[in-house]
Amino acid sequence: MSPVNVLVVEDNPADQRLIAEAFRRYNGSATIYVVGDGSAALDFLHRRDKYANAAVPSLIILDLNLPKKSGLEVLKELKQNPKLKSIPVVIFSTTSIEEDMKHCYESHANAFVTKPSELDAFHSAIKSIQDFWIRTAQLPKQ
Repeated sequence: MSPVNVLVVEDNPADQRLIAEAFRRYNGSATIYVVGDGSAALDFLHRRDKYANAAVPSLIILDLNLPKKSGLEVLKELKQNPKLKSIPVVIFSTTSIEEDMKHCYESHANAFVTKPSELDAFHSAIKSIQDFWIRTAQLPKQ
């Protein structure tokens, strides 16, 4: 399995830590980058300012409820950019509102996973994301 760069866009420090820990537990070869708001995510993806030397992610784990720019705004901008639109985006959010899911899929999210509140289920959800997107699916070279 070749190394994978994962960008986690999450404003909750506890969830940031849990996601990173779960990735390390289930896939030691993944390099995890974390940003805490939508504007920082776009700066990272466009390699602006302090992210000028940022790695191009192989996979993005994106929360919807973010400060500065929402996850949906990030998703829309990302998927409109020819250089970035092939990066798979998994929405990982506490919302399970049908309309939110519909908007995400219409904006070309690759998957929508409702973030569990229970710790074991949370780890299981991250493991499932990894099993599919890192172990099963073939990701394009960026």
